[in-house]
Amino acid sequence: MESRLELAELGVIPRGLGVRLPARVSERSFRRLLTAGDFLCGALAFCGVELTRLQLGAYIPVYDLVFGATLTLGWPLVVGLAGGYRARAHGEGTAEFRSVAQGGLGLTATVAIGAYLTQTMVARSYVMAMLPLATVLTLFFRHRMRKRLHRLRSRGEYMRRVVAVGHRQSVQELVLQLRRQPYHGMRVVAACLPNRQFRRQRSDIDGVPVLGDFRDVAAVVDKVDAEAVAVLACPELHGAALRRLAWAIESGGTDLFVAPALMDVAGPRISVRPVAGMPLLHVEHPELEGSRRLVKNAFDRIVAAAFLLVLLVPMLVIAALVRGTSPGPALFRQTRIGRYGREFDMLKFRTMVVDAERLKLVLEQSNESDGVLFKIRNDPRITRVGHLLRRYSLDELPQLINVLRGEMSLVGPRPPLPAEVDQYGTDVHRRLVVRPGMTGLWQVSGRSDLSWEESVRLDLRYVENWSLMMDLQVLWKTWSAVTGGRGAY
Repeated sequence: MESRLELAELGVIPRGLGVRLPARVSERSFRRLLTAGDFLCGALAFCGVELTRLQLGAYIPVYDLVFGATLTLGWPLVVGLAGGYRARAHGEGTAEFRSVAQGGLGLTATVAIGAYLTQTMVARSYVMAMLPLATVLTLFFRHRMRKRLHRLRSRGEYMRRVVAVGHRQSVQELVLQLRRQPYHGMRVVAACLPNRQFRRQRSDIDGVPVLGDFRDVAAVVDKVDAEAVAVLACPELHGAALRRLAWAIESGGTDLFVAPALMDVAGPRISVRPVAGMPLLHVEHPELEGSRRLVKNAFDRIVAAAFLLVLLVPMLVIAALVRGTSPGPALFRQTRIGRYGREFDMLKFRTMVVDAERLKLVLEQSNESDGVLFKIRNDPRITRVGHLLRRYSLDELPQLINVLRGEMSLVGPRPPLPAEVDQYGTDVHRRLVVRPGMTGLWQVSGRSDLSWEESVRLDLRYVENWSLMMDLQVLWKTWSAVTGGRGAY
């Protein structure tokens, strides 16, 4: 029989004699705060509806008040049963909001159907007003709490300590990504590399200490008091090794995240299906044609037409300012590459001097971009009005005409120049299978502050996972990105 020490070396049981209880005080306190807030939203909805009924002169029997109070007390329980308090849903994604909406819809349907089947006299105001209002208030509260959580995480609070396991390059990419986007709530505090890399080079990875190889993961988790382990794609960690690692860290309640080799594919395209006793990852192809594409095209053109009608007067004022402050036309036309490599004239309000393209040759040495793009933070070619237009992306409003003509979409990859496409590698051409967008993941993730590789990765992620819901999320986030002005130059 194998000894405890031998089993620990194999990773079957955790190293150390005691059972580590990870510090999750932050998650528990945040969950309690959400519970209290959800209850308050239910109470506000209940009081608001009852006060309105009193103002309208309605008679409210005692059993109505008792039933309403019961719904109020049970509202956090319903949200919890729908998954609204799972830690993994907090901070990002739509799972949290979807859980609240499903809880509200389910409770409303249950009350309505139950009252009908039992012939119970239940005030219609609960079904028609209180529960929908409680759902809306809770969604608003959760949104504000998410923003607050993001601010706390940007200051280094409410972060989970993570041990990254994988090859040096993969670990470095994960470290940089989590530092750029702290709202994920994860901080890499230690790394474990393959045995060969660990013996050859033990230096830090961008400030993250390398504390062991793959056999030492459980011990490193105990040493740094980590709350999660992130296993990056690498051939050394096969199924059996991952199973042993999961056994080694389960007693401490440490979460295990495994990154598949297939990157930037998520959501409904991925499902796990058991085949011959083996869990296989099934990846569906993205829907680039068909009914969903028709819906997206219709949505783009209807919204573009509505915005053009609403913004017609402001756009005329901007055009007059551009013409009045610098010589030249108000609109700037530039050849861009659209879907499947088709060229089109993209419209923008002119933000530079007329001979900007000629001056670009003089400024080539000042290029601050690390890829095929040409970007200068303090570009001398930009006019005074142009700086303001660029900061708030007002120069891009004429692209609504491109959307109306079917050359662009409201959301999509950044529209590239022909010279940029000539330098594309094989993978980057994947960006051209959808229409370029006025905004996109690149716009809400940093704009010009992003590196070339990061911009490409975000565009490819959009192509692989696009949906109308994702477009709505990006459009929602674009407002804060534009008003903040970060990365605009």
